[in-house]
Amino acid sequence: MNPSLPASLDAALGELLGDGWLTDADARRRYGEDNSRRFALADAVALPRTREQVQAIVRACREHGVPIVARGSGTSSTGAAIPYSGGVAVSFERMNRILRIEAGDRYAVVEPGVLNGELQAALAPHGLFWAPDPASADVSTIGGNLACNAGGPHAVKYGTSRDNVLGLQAVTGTGDLIACGSVTTKDATGYDLTHLLVGSEGTLGLIVEATLRLLPRPPRRASLRALYHDVTQAAAAVSRVMAQPVAPAMLEFMDRACIRLAREVGGADIPDAGALLMIEVDGEQETLPHALEAVAAAAAGDGLIALDEAPDEIARERLWAARKSLSPALRTIADGKINEDVVVPVSRIPDLVGGVERLAVEFDLPIVAFGHAGNGNLHVNILYDPQDPAQTARARAALPRLFELTLSLGGTLSGEHGIGVAKRDFMPQAFSPATLAAMHAIKRALDPDGILNPGKVLPP
Repeated sequence: MNPSLPASLDAALGELLGDGWLTDADARRRYGEDNSRRFALADAVALPRTREQVQAIVRACREHGVPIVARGSGTSSTGAAIPYSGGVAVSFERMNRILRIEAGDRYAVVEPGVLNGELQAALAPHGLFWAPDPASADVSTIGGNLACNAGGPHAVKYGTSRDNVLGLQAVTGTGDLIACGSVTTKDATGYDLTHLLVGSEGTLGLIVEATLRLLPRPPRRASLRALYHDVTQAAAAVSRVMAQPVAPAMLEFMDRACIRLAREVGGADIPDAGALLMIEVDGEQETLPHALEAVAAAAAGDGLIALDEAPDEIARERLWAARKSLSPALRTIADGKINEDVVVPVSRIPDLVGGVERLAVEFDLPIVAFGHAGNGNLHVNILYDPQDPAQTARARAALPRLFELTLSLGGTLSGEHGIGVAKRDFMPQAFSPATLAAMHAIKRALDPDGILNPGKVLPP
């Protein structure tokens, strides 16, 4: 037993969960960290197997005023899964069943602990897929994807998690089970609680079941690699590609530093250039060449060095594998990084990229950018040496300037990582007091005692 917990709560949840109730120091530490490299100790860890157990956990914690932090596999980069207030970390790793796949109606019903990659493998024999495909798909859970409204490179054509969920069952902060949405793709019945819960980072309810919208797997796809002299010219090409009628299935951006990392760390065969676009189109065999031609024409223009089609699937996969390796590879440049996923309208990408370059000069720090350019969603990474107080101070000072730049361009603070604690204090810059008050009112309605993931998303 952890003495920080009320004895009656410890006894009740120990009896309820058996070996799924952990209070030893090692477990509390393992479940107290995530990919943000932040850390705090939970008082206990709960591993429920059923929604009824989740309800019992919430009711018991509410009775004792003990906070709850829901967890998937801990891939959050914003500290959303860190138990800063102690309490109980609820991991959904044992609620990992694909309950059913209805191929004819194109939906699947899953528990929150199912891994994204496992779901995709189960859907493949049916010729279907679930659109969200974050770089962490092999290890991130569906519940975590939904909690943060994860996207991925194919969101430019197929949408994020919020666009690909039909219904949810969730346990609110009172321990009540609510069901929202349906199995149909059209639903105009009542308030849209489904899409309210998606992206709420476990602050409004704990998702215990999700009904997901599935799509037919495209029969063919082709990829282009476009190299440019500088990032501004590449960003202008993004605007041109997105302005023409053919929707790319993927449109990814890398700056010069990322190209070097993709080559040296990821093993990609990429010549030196100021910027790179990875463009994918998909569709039927008969129409694919025309789509590829239209996208290639839009990508051509000022500053283009080379425009090449990936010769085969192996080359395409190798280039994408190099892209996925970028985030961890950035630590070869510096031990410290602030990884932000800001979003601007596509037409303002050149202004965002130019502004980021000026910030790098002003603060004398490497700032590299890559990401989902087709959505205007760039991952801006401020790199610094955490052992150097001067660099650390400059990095922290550059962050609000990045957000100020993004908001001035009509953008927003996050496209897929969420807010967590990393961006919480910048929310008043993005929303008016009245809008934040409405969000707080929703929080109180679903979690009246504030026990669900306290201190996340909304500023106090």
